[in-house]
Amino acid sequence: MSPDPDKDVEAVAVHSPSGPLYYRVKIGPFRLPYFASPIVQLLYVAVVFFLCPGLYNALSGLGGGGQLDATVANNATVALYSTFATTAFFSGTVCNKLGVRITLTLGCLGYSLYIASFLCYNHTKSAAFVITAGALLGMSAAVIWAAQTVIMISYPKESQKGKYIAIFWAIFNVGAVIGSLIPLAQTVNSEESGAVGDATYSAFLALTALGAIMAMFICNASKVVRTDGSTITLMQHPTWRSELLGLWETLRTDWYITALFPMFFASNWFYTYQFNDVNLARFDTRTRSLNSLLYWCSQIFGALAWGAFLDMPHLKRKTRARAGLLALFVITMGLWGGGYAFQRTYDRQSAPQQQLDWTSKGYAGPVILYICYGLFDAIWQTYIYWTLGAISNDSRKLAILAGFYKSLQSAGAAIVYRIDALKVPYMNIFASTWGLLAVGLVFAAPVVWTKIENHSEPHDESEGKGGVTADGTAS
Repeated sequence: MSPDPDKDVEAVAVHSPSGPLYYRVKIGPFRLPYFASPIVQLLYVAVVFFLCPGLYNALSGLGGGGQLDATVANNATVALYSTFATTAFFSGTVCNKLGVRITLTLGCLGYSLYIASFLCYNHTKSAAFVITAGALLGMSAAVIWAAQTVIMISYPKESQKGKYIAIFWAIFNVGAVIGSLIPLAQTVNSEESGAVGDATYSAFLALTALGAIMAMFICNASKVVRTDGSTITLMQHPTWRSELLGLWETLRTDWYITALFPMFFASNWFYTYQFNDVNLARFDTRTRSLNSLLYWCSQIFGALAWGAFLDMPHLKRKTRARAGLLALFVITMGLWGGGYAFQRTYDRQSAPQQQLDWTSKGYAGPVILYICYGLFDAIWQTYIYWTLGAISNDSRKLAILAGFYKSLQSAGAAIVYRIDALKVPYMNIFASTWGLLAVGLVFAAPVVWTKIENHSEPHDESEGKGGVTADGTAS
């Protein structure tokens, strides 16, 4: 019988932890996991994301950052994703140098500033403040997502990666769900279209500030210990030169990763179309809030179901990877084919006269389509994260791959938000979205078919590369 691959992968450093971070509270016959365990740290960071990126998503889901005219929000988002794309390539270094706790705390503050800029905009119409806040948020988001990605796909065992991704994505999107409830409750009795009020922005601001405070108490990776006693080994890069060399080394030895770049690039492209060119364009304010709520609810169910599928124990990992890609191709063609039929019914000129309320005749079809768009987002993002986790167990490499993913994702988003701000026809944006998704799947197929094995190598990819572990010892 072959050895348990999970045990091989986990065998990095084993010790018996002691201290308050490892104390297990007993409730009846059950003992809760200790605070510094991978699952608790995942849940904790998911709640932080629930309060910060989750509420940002809720605001974005309303279209135009909650404003009636999306131009200022679009320009701020272009600035956001431009700095995000640039910073993300180096976000692993920042996270390694500062540690997960400081990285997450600083990252959360960017979300608070961004929401505060819209609150200010309601009174001053200062577009410059909103755009500057967007640029700063791009840098914050780059590092916060780097920390999250490493936690989500390097802390769990191989057999649990889909589960960890699904749990994170579900809790994270609860933030967007609750965030969508706030404007819905405030606009439920109004059928008019307009910007969201000060109360909504103030509530979002308070919750993101709470997320920043919570981030101050998360454990750094050096304190995290798995249930088998093994610890997490992370590489540190003390200079920008060494980080650039690490990026080059990954591209040189794992050149095939470039075939996933189109899939990365497309992964945020569709948000612009869904939020601005469907939800903002075709629905009044209260219905936009309801649609946003349903969109993020569907993400929770989509992530949990897809994560469970990707971890199915009776199927080999190769089989799950290939079946997942084929299923994703079928879903993409079917869903966006339906989206094409809907997009043919309106354009930028006719949309203002065709806005729907949830009481309007013909609302059912568009809202079902929008719910399916939410499911699709969860499935697409979960599959990318799972694929990265299936390629390697080495946290150093995963940090670099996550940087590629978030950088290209953000570059795509910056471009398409600018295209939307230039008032390009909706159909053109729709066509570019569907085309990029199809191209991404086609280019990813060779990687999925040839590079994903049933088990990854143990954590030996960092050996001999002159780094430092998370606790500061030489590797």
